[in-house]
Amino acid sequence: MTENSKKDEVLTDIVQMLESNESFTDIVEFIFRKAEEYLNTTNACLLQINPNGTLISTIVDYKSKVGRNLMINDRPLSKFTICRNDVLILNDILVDDKYKKIMDMLGVKTCVTVPIVINGVIAMYFAIFDSERAIEWDKLQIQFINDISIIIQSIAQKKITGNSLLSSYEVLKEILSNIGSGIIVCNKDNATVLFENRIAQESQEIRRSMKAGIEDFFDADFVYNGRATEYYDSESGLWFEIKFADLTWIDGSRVIICTAMDITQKKKNQQKIEYQAHNDFLTGLYNRMRCENDLQKIIKSAIKENAIGAVLFIDLDDFKHINDGLGHQFGDILLQQIAAGLQSIPGLRGNCYRMGGDEFIIIILPELYENIDNIIMQVTTIFNKPWYLMETEYYCTMSMGIVVFPYSGTDVNELIKKADIAMYEAKKSGKNRYTYYDEGNDSNSSKRLDIENNMRLAVASECTEFVVYYQPVVDTFTGECVSCEALVRWDSKALGFMAPGEFIPLAEYLGLITYIGDYVLEAACKKCREWNEKGHPDFRVNINLSVVQLLQKNVVENISRMIDVTGVNPKNIVLEITETFAINDMERVMKIIKGIKALGIGIALDDFGTGYSSLNYIKQLPLDIIKVDKTFIDDILEDDYAQAFVKLIVELSKTIGTKICVEGVEKVEQYEFLKEIGVDFIQGFYFGRPIAVKDFERIHLK
Repeated sequence: MTENSKKDEVLTDIVQMLESNESFTDIVEFIFRKAEEYLNTTNACLLQINPNGTLISTIVDYKSKVGRNLMINDRPLSKFTICRNDVLILNDILVDDKYKKIMDMLGVKTCVTVPIVINGVIAMYFAIFDSERAIEWDKLQIQFINDISIIIQSIAQKKITGNSLLSSYEVLKEILSNIGSGIIVCNKDNATVLFENRIAQESQEIRRSMKAGIEDFFDADFVYNGRATEYYDSESGLWFEIKFADLTWIDGSRVIICTAMDITQKKKNQQKIEYQAHNDFLTGLYNRMRCENDLQKIIKSAIKENAIGAVLFIDLDDFKHINDGLGHQFGDILLQQIAAGLQSIPGLRGNCYRMGGDEFIIIILPELYENIDNIIMQVTTIFNKPWYLMETEYYCTMSMGIVVFPYSGTDVNELIKKADIAMYEAKKSGKNRYTYYDEGNDSNSSKRLDIENNMRLAVASECTEFVVYYQPVVDTFTGECVSCEALVRWDSKALGFMAPGEFIPLAEYLGLITYIGDYVLEAACKKCREWNEKGHPDFRVNINLSVVQLLQKNVVENISRMIDVTGVNPKNIVLEITETFAINDMERVMKIIKGIKALGIGIALDDFGTGYSSLNYIKQLPLDIIKVDKTFIDDILEDDYAQAFVKLIVELSKTIGTKICVEGVEKVEQYEFLKEIGVDFIQGFYFGRPIAVKDFERIHLK
């Protein structure tokens, strides 16, 4: 609210006291209290001269919460130099000595006195003091003080003479025309307009709103509750607050006074506050608080109508990789693109929410529930296409949990929790998929919390609970174990031995995978050096690097430091990167891979065939090994497509000078087929499962 509008609002309230039947002192005290709202001073007094004109005392003495007792009563008028025949404005920065003494005695830094004339004689003084500040008044404030003194003078004159509202219509007209609010006075019986102030006459938008308000007021069905009513003027786009009050007019007739104040800025501020309270500032979607409020209403309606709805809880897969690797500004752009994509699905605008971070919720309204399968398909389709960041394609998938209400519950927090549980099940099952909530998942939720708490403790204890297992990689033609893959396991003191599928997705979700990955990298490098020095100089170890590790700004420096610390021969280390990482931001990926290879380390592309790679991507990357995913091997003896795919990759590898390793080989027939088509390396249960280091050494490094 501007200073001018604040002044006008206070004056509007004060003017309505002109016809009050309360005592004079109560009215003046009300006026002083309202005046403090605008002037923010510590004291206001109404001073009276005794009949013989020798002493001055207080009729009304008002002080704010920080105001002090000024002790003015019965002081000699001759020494009370601040009471003069004209307006006096002082502060203690620039003040004559004749005034300074009285200001020091009162303990004030600011003083304003205005004489109040009754029947041609100064009978009182309206005085404003401030004991805290030396105020330099502006024109608006001085005009405000002058208007207050006129109103007090008019009220005093009325109380003394017993005449009507004001002894002078011209004085009333002057006061009401100087108020920044629109004012219209109407006859209470027939709505005839008796008076309009300057604002009501000249401002068409205020006039339109006041006319509409007056028409409503005099409507037979209208019941006025004494509260202000808000009116919107569509032509100007402005909001006005309309108030009504009963008064006795100058001629003694009963009238209605209608006041209108421009509250457009106030409404804009309210709308801004409401938007900020219910909307996510980044994406423009509704936020968690709005989600919970809306969901509560929708559930209540669904129960009443015996209908069904659903909550879709979305969490982005590996969003941290993009956020950390490219920078938060590009992570923000991705979130904005996702928000726009979700809202573009028919029926979802207004029902999508950002819960925080990379989590979103979609509420499927009961009237859309029969179309839920199509909506889910459209959501998954959005995430199966690349996102464009920095003029480059990036893939970012999502895991989604779905819970149906009211079947799975009616409590908002419980439903969101169950959708979150279902989402985690989808993530644990391999990401880039959706899962419906199952009551059996509740026990998994409790287990998840145990895993999370114990994992944090294990990482904080320097990862000593994590152990490295090794799986043999065999030369297809010699049958000799020439290398191995280092795979992490967790031997938890509290939870027992845990397979990677039980904790790796959660470690990625919690952002702990970097610490675990660095621990495995160092342990595997140390073991490789040991084996090289004990009779296996060319034996290599393959080590998986998480996308989070690879996207760290100092990834090459970190790997170089690890090589130096462990003393391993870098040519015997092969770092495996995922296909998803390889296809995002080719320029950045090339820089990282070239930096790693410059250390003498080999690079393998892991899980090839499961993502979105094209052969063009593969040709650009300086790879040493391509590892074909197990999914192509399971049915390779019967599946013509799988056979053709692996043969194609073998031929491609010969052209671009890389080796091929096939994972998941479990049968001798698979091994013979792969050997026949020229695959270089084999990895799978047929040659050995991942086992502890001592068992691996005993079996494969004799």
